[in-house]
Amino acid sequence: MHEMSICQGLLDQVERIAAERGARRVDSIVLSIGPLSGVEPDLLSRAFEIARARTVAAAAVLEIRTGPVEVECRSCGASGEAQANRLLCPSCGDWQVDLIAGDELLLLRLEVSDIKTGSGPDS
Repeated sequence: MHEMSICQGLLDQVERIAAERGARRVDSIVLSIGPLSGVEPDLLSRAFEIARARTVAAAAVLEIRTGPVEVECRSCGASGEAQANRLLCPSCGDWQVDLIAGDELLLLRLEVSDIKTGSGPDS
């Protein structure tokens, strides 16, 4: 299950961002996962429950947003939604399309708390 390694990479990034902000706790994480990203949202959510232990995100809520696959046609120039297993122009039906959205795995937002104050090493 590669979702576990994705979670570990995500949590490395979350830890780094929290440290930069002086946060000792992450309250929520919001991700965007496209249907063509190769990531299964349910499996990622289950892996997150395990991977977050003993991290600043140990009590964090994971929100996963999914969106449509969007393409732009090279023939007619139209753009719009397409089915993940049928990448055709929604206007003319041509197969020569460019993917605009749907393959992303993005960290959209973090909510942090317990911000350190001061400038000393124990702050």
